[in-house]
Amino acid sequence: MGPKVDTVADDIQLPERADVVVIGGGIIGVSTALYLSDKGLQVALCEKGHIAGEQSSRNWGWVRVTRRDPRELLLSIESLKLWRTLDRTLGIETGFNQCGILYVSNDDATLARHRDWLSRARQIAGDAFDTREVDTEAIAGLLPGSTRSFKGGIYTPGDARAEPQKAAPAIANALRKRGVKILTPCAVRGIETSGGHVSAVVTEHGTIRCDAVVVAGGAWTRYFCGNLGVELPQLLTRASVLRTEPLEGGPTCSANNEEFAFRKRADGGYTVAYGLRTHADLTPDAFRLFFKYIEALKSQMGALQIRVGKRFLDELKRPRRWALDRPTLFEAIRTLDPDPVVPYVDNGLREFVKAFPQLAGAKIAQRWAGYIDVTPDAIPVISGAARVPGLFIGTGFSGHGFGIGPAAGKLMADLVNNDTPLVDPHAFRLERFSDGTKITIDAGF
Repeated sequence: MGPKVDTVADDIQLPERADVVVIGGGIIGVSTALYLSDKGLQVALCEKGHIAGEQSSRNWGWVRVTRRDPRELLLSIESLKLWRTLDRTLGIETGFNQCGILYVSNDDATLARHRDWLSRARQIAGDAFDTREVDTEAIAGLLPGSTRSFKGGIYTPGDARAEPQKAAPAIANALRKRGVKILTPCAVRGIETSGGHVSAVVTEHGTIRCDAVVVAGGAWTRYFCGNLGVELPQLLTRASVLRTEPLEGGPTCSANNEEFAFRKRADGGYTVAYGLRTHADLTPDAFRLFFKYIEALKSQMGALQIRVGKRFLDELKRPRRWALDRPTLFEAIRTLDPDPVVPYVDNGLREFVKAFPQLAGAKIAQRWAGYIDVTPDAIPVISGAARVPGLFIGTGFSGHGFGIGPAAGKLMADLVNNDTPLVDPHAFRLERFSDGTKITIDAGF
């Protein structure tokens, strides 16, 4: 079972019309709805399960600039600015805490990549962020009580953490008070067009007429867009984490190395993962998209474990086209809830406790897993879809969506409303996968 998520009351009373319908109630969806609402647009958000039911409540909870892909660095900087104001602006509690994030290593090659990233990031952003290189002594001060001595790393004191089980629900509840329709459980079966332009969404409870639709469906986005004839390269990886019971003491900054990653939780426990390791199931889409993901596979050798399991047959049986007048897979599977890879996540906790023996009494409160939606270049799609005017897509955040969420939502709102964009959206356009652009993975992050 996934973690317990703060409650957003169910509502299936559809409006007849909205200016924009947002599909998906994760951090990207609610952030998009927030900033569309700020522009004075009438917004309805539809979520087939519950708000933040999938990866938006299952991630590490990091809000970082450190080691972001250079193409999304400016978006990350803008997002951190927005996170700092969300609680005050909306009168909510997301658990935001500016704790600092530290990447450490004793591996010379990894340290060289840290330095290379820092050099390139400074060229892009100048003094807009506060990352610095740290040595063994500085790391010891940031990780009091650690028995591990690290050769070096990079540290960003302005980076932060927030609570994934609280953030998106808190935003959704604040939006309801503004009059934004937050519809749950309300699966969207598909989109209707008039003259080739988006004109309505068809849900399990009826139709909402609209001028634009934003698909922010996370792991479901490729499948949903396929029924519209929109090709979106996206695969899923399964990431496992655990949380401990509350503990006294221990580091307050968040940190990552090759063996474990952690953050202090608002409840006094820790969220712990096994470094950056993830699992991927072989699926029909993995074969269909193989050549688009060759560079990604090369870059993840050693960190990505591939297996064949039940998902292959389940997805092979899925219809790739469907009618909108009868139930769909979105109603049959309200929430993706994969099993965690217990040996991996428990190994992360063992390494964490080895490094901090004062936490040897740590007790596992819960393990869970979630599906991360990954694009071939590991940066998101935040874009209109030229094939269907009025259709916009926000997906493929490749494990970065929670931290980037507010700025991604603001950028999407700018694109929908044809306003000056928060940052240059060129790198995030959907067409980069079909217009001959060379797809690259940045080794620095």
